[in-house]
Amino acid sequence: MAGDSLDNTMASKDKKVAVEDEDDAPVQVLDEEDVNIMRTYGVGPYVGPIKKVEKECKEYIDKINKLIGVKESDTGLAPPSQWDLEGDKQMMKQEQPLQVARCTKIIDPGTDDTKYVIKIREFAKFVVGLGEKVSATDIEESMRVG
Repeated sequence: MAGDSLDNTMASKDKKVAVEDEDDAPVQVLDEEDVNIMRTYGVGPYVGPIKKVEKECKEYIDKINKLIGVKESDTGLAPPSQWDLEGDKQMMKQEQPLQVARCTKIIDPGTDDTKYVIKIREFAKFVVGLGEKVSATDIEESMRVG
């Protein structure tokens, strides 16, 4: 029995030596063909043509914008570094939403006290004055207003 355990211990040492020998085996270097195969892994047959068309579209859009003089600032989109999300949220809480209505009647037209009767769908009717940026000549009866 003692001899059996000694044999088992020797066999396990031989296995460890064999495992260590496998780890020390030289690693086969990938050749150029293997590297090319690895580069195409997960790439479908249409990825290349799609990327080419996307690049061409971007170039055409840039050319068009350059010819018509559109700058990034003209699109109304600022870079994320200039966004003020907290300020925008605060402003939206303070301002009332725009209501679209129809001007049904003009009271005392042509005077400084001109008032307008507006109707918001079937919701309500209001008597209002002009906004700061609106001229009296801009409003007519049955016109949609905000």
